[in-house]
Amino acid sequence: MEKRILGGVLEVSALGLGCMGLSANYGTPPDPAVGEALIRHALDLGITFLDTADAYGPHDNERLVGRAIAGRRDEVVLATKFGFRNGGDYPVDGSPAWAREALDGSLRRLGVDHVDLWYLHRVDPSVPIEETIGAMAKQVAAGKARALGLSEVSAATIRRAHAVHPIAALQSEYSLVTRDVEGVLPTLRELGIGVVPFSPLGRGFLAGGVRDAGFGEGDLRTLLPRFQEENLRRNMTLVEALEGVAHRLGATPGQLALAWLLARGPDVVPIPGTTRRARLEENVGAVGLHLDDDALAAIEEAVPAGAVAGARYHESLDRLVDRG
Repeated sequence: MEKRILGGVLEVSALGLGCMGLSANYGTPPDPAVGEALIRHALDLGITFLDTADAYGPHDNERLVGRAIAGRRDEVVLATKFGFRNGGDYPVDGSPAWAREALDGSLRRLGVDHVDLWYLHRVDPSVPIEETIGAMAKQVAAGKARALGLSEVSAATIRRAHAVHPIAALQSEYSLVTRDVEGVLPTLRELGIGVVPFSPLGRGFLAGGVRDAGFGEGDLRTLLPRFQEENLRRNMTLVEALEGVAHRLGATPGQLALAWLLARGPDVVPIPGTTRRARLEENVGAVGLHLDDDALAAIEEAVPAGAVAGARYHESLDRLVDRG
């Protein structure tokens, strides 16, 4: 497996594994034993970078990941996130007290004495980012985290945070159909911060895994505008075009979507999630798929920037994205 460097400090596999769907947000999750086995198979395939968060479940996913890596901790670059908290008018708490408490809880659930990458899941507008990052930096000094990250934030917030403590990675939704973060890339590259795209397959859409809006109970996509029936019908034309390119190149549409992201730069490390062993193996195959200029142009023509119908978030989720 090809390796990449995040923030000059973390060597990770070029492709990570987003673990959220093994416990939450995409309908009924698989049996935990199945999820644990899938994570271990990912390690066997050379994936070293695992992503979870205290909000997934909540807490269930960290416990699952902890069980899966027991005895294999030295093979893993382990990332988790904090910030979401029940109660109050705003579901994010970036206070120093909650940062300390949240990380201790994550370490207990994961069964480890430190995490390699600790993200602020979303910005708390009631707490200056300097205070939150300052508290997180103290946990780095205490040996409980090796590096810090941010998720879904603006260039201005990145600069303010990085001035307090080096930021190793920004995690944001990034795929052929969600390119908002490209406006932040110049700042990230100026500061030497890596990019960790979540939902790099458009929440299954670009892999051809979504054909209609018949999602099960508890599936986050029922709330997302681009998965509503009319938008989804329009968006299927993009998938069909990508499938045509994939057929010509001898790959799958999901592999092209991931290879396109990997080609955006050596500082980009996508973290696709899956509950299926076959899909995991398919995703890993994208790492060896090196696209020439003609292939990249064909992909861009099939799925042009801005062509997707529907916003990526419902208002209730969109308000949590920091735009500076």
